[in-house]
Amino acid sequence: MGIEAFRYDGRRVLVVGGASGMGAAASKLLLELGAEVVVMDVAPITQPGVTAIQMDLRDRQSIDDALARCGGPLNALLMCSGVADGHPGIEKVLFLGQRHLIESAVDQGLVPRGSAIGVISSVAGLGWEKALPQLIEYLDTPSFEAGSAWIDAHPDLATYGWAKQAFLAYTARQAYALQKKGIRINAILPGPTDTPLARANAETWLTFGQDYRDDLGIPAASPEDQAYPLVFLCSDAARHVNGINFIVDAGYVSSGLTGSYDAPFVKMMMGLE
Repeated sequence: MGIEAFRYDGRRVLVVGGASGMGAAASKLLLELGAEVVVMDVAPITQPGVTAIQMDLRDRQSIDDALARCGGPLNALLMCSGVADGHPGIEKVLFLGQRHLIESAVDQGLVPRGSAIGVISSVAGLGWEKALPQLIEYLDTPSFEAGSAWIDAHPDLATYGWAKQAFLAYTARQAYALQKKGIRINAILPGPTDTPLARANAETWLTFGQDYRDDLGIPAASPEDQAYPLVFLCSDAARHVNGINFIVDAGYVSSGLTGSYDAPFVKMMMGLE
């Protein structure tokens, strides 16, 4: 296939949460790679060259209406929406709304064989495996409304970390079922990345792993640093990559896990201490 496997010529891509940050960086890269790009977001969408659709992931009807406007085919879906703890309806924005959109698009036949789904999770979702029994209970909720009711019954889990863990578990769990339909799904786990959302929560988000980056003499990731692997995973160049949770953090987690760098918080997050 050659170098063209990395390109998106003739492919139509939906970027959810593409108004800013990593989603906007991915949208720009996709345009450069030849894709037709549709961006959905509740925020104003200013990226030139894309089809812009306003949509609120907290509202099922808004999702359904946006998907009807978008139509198909969708050769790739990039799920990039992000909000911080304390945001009303965080569980819907970070997981339930995006899950509903994915499953609705697939059920409606808008996602043909050979397509791919890319999810932005976070290193905040590390250690999801140790919570798998409860995560499976959550993932087993059959609808947007049922998932919302489950969270209402577990209000302590209406958090950024739990939603990120849920999307990682979903990615791993759905790899087989989606591949039966010819669709791949993968997730990236960004480390600290210099986005508008991260700057608004800089005291916690951008200080994580700061000692490691200072020691190496490198900055926090840029949105483009996360867009490149996300777009790669949805390209034909990654056609045999499915169900992975890909950490993009300049090696902080791997170094902390193996002890080559002293980062005990990593082992704690992964349930190893």
